[in-house]
Amino acid sequence: MSADELARAVDRLVDHIGQWTPARWAASTASSGAASRAETVHALAQRLADLEASAAGRPDRPVPRLDNDLVLPDQVRVTARDLLAARPPEPVLAAAIDAVADARRALS
Repeated sequence: MSADELARAVDRLVDHIGQWTPARWAASTASSGAASRAETVHALAQRLADLEASAAGRPDRPVPRLDNDLVLPDQVRVTARDLLAARPPEPVLAAAIDAVADARRALS
């Protein structure tokens, strides 16, 4: 797994969700029926932030859940860039790519 693969996966996801309306964000995910799309994407941003904290050797910090779901693609992009800046080892990159893929499947 490479940093480029993670960057491409995040870009594809953000391109897919970047223009969603509030109603699309509020809809349930295909896989859960309970979690909204917004909750799924926020959980991905949190997972990427947790992986970055682990790679940087510091404690996890919560990603704020903002009132406007339209910022969620930006939160994912920022947390992914922070993770890449930490230069994580390959297993961490693989976990991040898997998390992005899982989120994308849930949002389909």
